[in-house]
Amino acid sequence: MRSYYKLLLAITLCTTGVSCKKYLDVTPSNVGTLEYAFRNRNEAENYLFACYSTMQQTSNVIYNAGFTTSAEIVYPNNLTTNFFDQRGFDLIRGTQNTGSPSLNYWGNSNGGAPLFQAIRRCNIMLENIDKPIDLGADEKKRWIAEVKFLKAYYHYYLIRMYGPIVLIKDSYPIDAPPDTLKRKRASVDESFAYVISLLDQAIPDLPPNIQNQAQEFGRITKFIAMSVKAEILTTAASPLFNGNPDYQGFKDKAGKSLFSTSYDASKWQKAADACKAAITECEAQGIKLYTLPPTGNINVSDELKKILTLQLTITDKWEQNPELIWALNYTFGYQGYVIPKLTSAAVGMANTYPSNWAVPLAESELFYTNNGVPLVEDKNFDYTNRFIPQVGDDANKDYIEQGYETAREHFNRERRFYASIGFDGGIWFGNGVTDQSKAYYVQARGIFGLAGPKSFNSTNITGIWPKKLGNYQTVMDQSFTTVDFHLPLIRLSGLYLLYAEALNEVQGPTAEVYSYIDQVRARAGLKGVVESWNSFSKNPSKPGSKDGLRQIIHQERRIELAFEGQIGWDLRRWKELQDVLSRPVQGWNINQAASANYYRPTNVITPLFGLRDYLWPISSTDLVVNENLTQNPYW
Repeated sequence: MRSYYKLLLAITLCTTGVSCKKYLDVTPSNVGTLEYAFRNRNEAENYLFACYSTMQQTSNVIYNAGFTTSAEIVYPNNLTTNFFDQRGFDLIRGTQNTGSPSLNYWGNSNGGAPLFQAIRRCNIMLENIDKPIDLGADEKKRWIAEVKFLKAYYHYYLIRMYGPIVLIKDSYPIDAPPDTLKRKRASVDESFAYVISLLDQAIPDLPPNIQNQAQEFGRITKFIAMSVKAEILTTAASPLFNGNPDYQGFKDKAGKSLFSTSYDASKWQKAADACKAAITECEAQGIKLYTLPPTGNINVSDELKKILTLQLTITDKWEQNPELIWALNYTFGYQGYVIPKLTSAAVGMANTYPSNWAVPLAESELFYTNNGVPLVEDKNFDYTNRFIPQVGDDANKDYIEQGYETAREHFNRERRFYASIGFDGGIWFGNGVTDQSKAYYVQARGIFGLAGPKSFNSTNITGIWPKKLGNYQTVMDQSFTTVDFHLPLIRLSGLYLLYAEALNEVQGPTAEVYSYIDQVRARAGLKGVVESWNSFSKNPSKPGSKDGLRQIIHQERRIELAFEGQIGWDLRRWKELQDVLSRPVQGWNINQAASANYYRPTNVITPLFGLRDYLWPISSTDLVVNENLTQNPYW
């Protein structure tokens, strides 16, 4: 366990106010830091884990723009108690600025991790890896590959946010003249190419899997790196970065174009090839879609077991989850915000666990009907009257409390809806209950509903909860007992859909494209795309065209990967986030107790998101310090 605890120590010190530099500077006064850090294998291993530490910091979802700006979960900005740093959630309100950018990963402020420092640390590791005389050749090769992966990932994180970035290919010499430190931004294509080159160097020397999980779980493997490469190449091929006319004329101060406005179709082929290679490697290592039923002494129907299986796809233990390709070492720490109050005792915990991460109505309506097509397209679904209350009956007892009135749109939905969304009248199995006949259900209407508004700081402003992010074994009652989990960064289902997306862009609808989408749908209990649209959609020909299938794939990813911190990045690379945030965020009329009044859509936030917001601004201070930098467009 020694290596595992070293990793945890390095991570902890690098995220709790004790800098990695101080951690590594525990040396005799007459010995240089780097000489000490690489004097033997053990000290060099500590430095390796320090290279990992910044990546672990990125696991906190409140500092992940892919999570907070996706409009999948929203948060009030007028509370009298600050439970956490909410500036990431505030970004959809137009709070971003150049004077002090929120989630500033370029300059390491306002929630941003020190990525450039992390890259420099990686460079130091690579430049000094030959110094430990007791480091074996095979282990050295692996460490070099891991650090090259980390260096690539840190650069990629910056590209996703800023577009063209400064590439830190090597360390700054200690005696370098100040002017040489003011590096220029590479173009977007150069930036992506450099990241891919690092991954190509790293992948052959990474281990195929982790044999000693007790000591090394969380370190990079070959299939993780190949999956990240697939994601990066798909991002590079996407509309935000591939021939984007919005950035025509974006140049540095020397006149160099930083964005190509010419669309390059070959980028999608490279992405498709990388996705297929990653899938092949993952499957060879035993990665497969999660289909395990819940274990333990629970008394539930077969249908509810299938819903719990979908929940466990996210919340099962990392080492037991065959679908999980990559996660980070920190566990998801916000279950007290996503689980509604289900008991009277839990209501008294509102000041500590406010249950106030709210899902917009539009997000809950994104999920399909049980026919596997969108609500607005299903010819058997009464879309116009979807808000009218209807009483839960025996046929829907696995999803909705019998005898309780809830909106019609909560009936006849796909299983992922019931696994992912907590709604008024919806069954919430777990929370200490093991018998389905005694299962809790959400009571969200008005101040007298257990989950309804109780205090200013503990109100869910839409009346809808991200159920997917709460482990059904976590208990909020007289006390709060969490069963922790690691939020996935990459799952096999997401990789399947990424491949389907890239392949559709290359050649349009084919049997292979359909097959990868349909595998994900089958796990959710849905028929294949073509069959579902032919049988139930008002637009049956939609899957037969590239444009139509693109829309289907995008919606499928938004459903399958909801609340996992991925969709915000997807919406950016697709250039669709501006459309999502062009309409008011709505929820239910939460203060009303009568169902007829509660189920009236109410505006809760009016988002402000413009073309400029697709890329982060560079701080005006950084522009002054380095006059070679050019501000991103429209800022």
